Amino acid sequence: MKMAVPSALAIIPDGNRRWAKLHKLSVLNGYSMGVNKFIEFAEWCASYGVNSVTVWALSSENLSRPKAELDALFGIYKKVARDKKLLARLNRNRTRVNIIANRKLLPRDLVSLLHKVEIKTHRNKGSVINMLLGYGGRDDILHAAREAARKLRGRGQKRLEELFEKSLLSSGVPNLDLIIRTSGEQRLSGFVPWQSNYSELYFSKKLWPDFTRNDLRMALADYSKRRRRFGR
Repeated sequence: MKMAVPSALAIIPDGNRRWAKLHKLSVLNGYSMGVNKFIEFAEWCASYGVNSVTVWALSSENLSRPKAELDALFGIYKKVARDKKLLARLNRNRTRVNIIANRKLLPRDLVSLLHKVEIKTHRNKGSVINMLLGYGGRDDILHAAREAARKLRGRGQKRLEELFEKSLLSSGVPNLDLIIRTSGEQRLSGFVPWQSNYSELYFSKKLWPDFTRNDLRMALADYSKRRRRFGR
């Protein structure tokens, strides 16, 4: 029997800092391992036929972490964004990158580098990577409410839902079929609330850097067994 594969999958890659502590490594090492793991993960997903992968790379709440820790993480993202070999890899795999963020909350040089990656991959017609940075679900909803209200002035309420959805910071993220969260945490923590309305959830006890292709296969196999009713 052929395994049903989600078209749109999301990952909350939790456990990088705990992994680093467990292995007596720096937080920088943990984040670096986590980023490298995601690059592999996205390719694994594409090989199974997943069209869209959304990753929560940094939440708005994470921005309250110590400056040295954030600077280290931003430094990793800048290094990845400058990596010509990775860009060639994305283009070879026909992968488009979509950055979803409140860009005012992020360093300007990081925003500029990531935007260049978006531009250099925007013609790719294969899989899509949606990268959420400085993202919070409640912030997203409030942003959309303000924008939709502004656009609706004098135009009635019939188009409210359509305008609201288009006004979300995360409007580029499709409705998610499957959300995977690692490290044993069993909550969504405000992860794209609009698109996760009928998502199937899968929680892995593995810390993110330890997550393997076989762990993904197990998650997809579990998803394949579920009957999706969408409230019907």
